[in-house]
Amino acid sequence: MATVTTETAMSASRFEHISAKNGDGTPVRARRNGKTKTWKTRPGLFSIPVKYGLKSYFYIDNHEYQNAGDWNVVE
Repeated sequence: MATVTTETAMSASRFEHISAKNGDGTPVRARRNGKTKTWKTRPGLFSIPVKYGLKSYFYIDNHEYQNAGDWNVVE
């Protein structure tokens, strides 16, 4: 598994957290919920909308929350 980078952010659809665990000991998982947002004026930055659980939504990004390093890409 690899951490989320600009290249993998465009195509990956499943992600696992590197340290957070579920109650049964498996890693916390999230899945893509839309298109990766990129900017022409800020190359290298991205924001991936993801869904966790039944009703939780958030973004994996490397500019505002800078949480991309906490997630791995699942092939």
